[in-house]
Amino acid sequence: MTEVELYNLAPLFDLMGVGLLVAALPLAWWWWHQRHASPTRQLKALTLITLFLTFDLVLFGAFTRLTDSGLGCPDWPGCYGSATPIGAKAEIKAAETAMPTGPVTKGKAWIEMVHRYLATGVGVLILTLAGLTWWLRRQNRELSAWLPSLTLVWVCLQGAFGALTVTMKLFPAIVSLHLMFGVGLLALLMAQAVRYDGAGSRPVPSVLRTGLWLGFVLLWLQLGLGGWVSTNYAVLACPDFPTCHGQWVPEMNWQGFSVWRELGYTPDGQLLPFAALVSIHYVHRAAAVLVLAVLVWLGWRLRHQPGLAPAGRCLLGLSALQFITGLSNVVLGWPLLAAVLHTGGAAAMVLTLTWALCISRADNSGLHSMTTKPAE
Repeated sequence: MTEVELYNLAPLFDLMGVGLLVAALPLAWWWWHQRHASPTRQLKALTLITLFLTFDLVLFGAFTRLTDSGLGCPDWPGCYGSATPIGAKAEIKAAETAMPTGPVTKGKAWIEMVHRYLATGVGVLILTLAGLTWWLRRQNRELSAWLPSLTLVWVCLQGAFGALTVTMKLFPAIVSLHLMFGVGLLALLMAQAVRYDGAGSRPVPSVLRTGLWLGFVLLWLQLGLGGWVSTNYAVLACPDFPTCHGQWVPEMNWQGFSVWRELGYTPDGQLLPFAALVSIHYVHRAAAVLVLAVLVWLGWRLRHQPGLAPAGRCLLGLSALQFITGLSNVVLGWPLLAAVLHTGGAAAMVLTLTWALCISRADNSGLHSMTTKPAE
């Protein structure tokens, strides 16, 4: 493969135009249906549209990664300096001829560029959401603009990690952070949507509220481990279940958890041993037992809480989905559909827990009544 300039900003304005076109349809739909609504309803509707399309973007990002299309266009933000693979036809053909099974093919280039188009469109929606919030705040000072502003900064950082994913050649730490920031964007948008609801928070027992935070933290840790498995291509390092290579505790090498290293190599430039991939896979699998146990317990408890039963049912259903898709990834040889659904299920779990945390509060009334003496 010939060397290409990693950053080529020539097609930047063309890509911005494509992003505007991608965002135009949902924005037109939103304006038409919400043109007579109150400012709060307008903001909530636009937030939910953006949330839905961001979730789709996360799924398509997983599809891009799982089809090895992350380097389908080896420069940024365009494809060999063009806004579409059509303009880079000669370069893609040359790269594909030199390496028929390499990272650059016509199909992979289109997958990568569609991912960038969708990401640019979501960026336009988030920019519109932040700008509209600040504009409406001039009329209603009670509207808070800090979450939309934080989301705008967040998506800019996400875009930076997307660029580094390409220019640093799928560096595992960068790709994992790109995934985490994408799911974090979902959580921020969900928190905004709940704020526009206007409904009061639901009291829950303190132990359940603590459990929600515990499940939220554990889920993020597991999401990081899952991203590390995927970005290091360690899904098939343990091809059997429930054991790994016929052992309950297989041979492992902890160099797999060296964060700052190139894909497939140790920090000192040596090839990463297979046992390191086994350790990455096995730790994720072992942690899943704890995380699923906590989430199933939360789901069961939330089913009996007024106003939170939908979150409980979602957690139980998503826990089953994660177990089935995770098992399918191992025993069926990492099928694409199961792998994409596994990422989507994890993202949906983050959304569910974010929603439950935002609409609930600890109820200490029982504790207060026990510590307060009755009047004589």
